[in-house]
Amino acid sequence: MIETDVFAAGRQHFSVECPSRLLFDQIADKWSMMVLTVLDPGPMRFNGIKRQLEGVTQKALTDCLRRLERNGLVSRRVIPVSPIGVEYEITPLGRTLQVPFKALYRWTLEALPQVEAARAAFDARREEAVR
Repeated sequence: MIETDVFAAGRQHFSVECPSRLLFDQIADKWSMMVLTVLDPGPMRFNGIKRQLEGVTQKALTDCLRRLERNGLVSRRVIPVSPIGVEYEITPLGRTLQVPFKALYRWTLEALPQVEAARAAFDARREEAVR
């Protein structure tokens, strides 16, 4: 069941059967947004992407790129050189995510001082409650 007017109707219900929920999980996971950001300037090989994402494992990056490719957000091109190379590029559909991703990133930068203050206040309250 796809609920296309969830926001317009003023209700937010995330049904387990809703395909949009799975897609949201796949584009908002730990690495997908960062991979799409790294690919924003243009095509890049696997190891180039990996170097830009400190802490990502080869398996996690491979899985992420496969999900993005399956969802039509990234294309994969084999480069017939020795050794064979693979290059990834954002598709036109994937490019449509750049505006919301950049807005979310901008929000994190702008809101970070408030978030850090909230964290400090929360931690202080917890510490006080323990005493």
